Amino acid sequence: MPEISRFYGIVIFMNFNDHLPPHFHARYQDQEVTVDIETGIVTGKMSKRALRLLFEWYDIHQAELMANWERARERRPLLKIDPLP
Repeated sequence: MPEISRFYGIVIFMNFNDHLPPHFHARYQDQEVTVDIETGIVTGKMSKRALRLLFEWYDIHQAELMANWERARERRPLLKIDPLP
């Protein structure tokens, strides 16, 4: 799974040609979630602190995530997305 960002121990990745709805995966330590890009709905479990950071990043980069989703569906290389400062 291609990594598209990494910050504060949180790794963001997206699969090529993955199932709908548009989403990305995030891993922190042994915790993993998927986040729907359009709605922000989370599936899985992650600590409150990590989720807070994840959503801060998601709010900034939602358009870039959707662009990468389209690239992944077309099997084109994914673009790196800036981490949180």
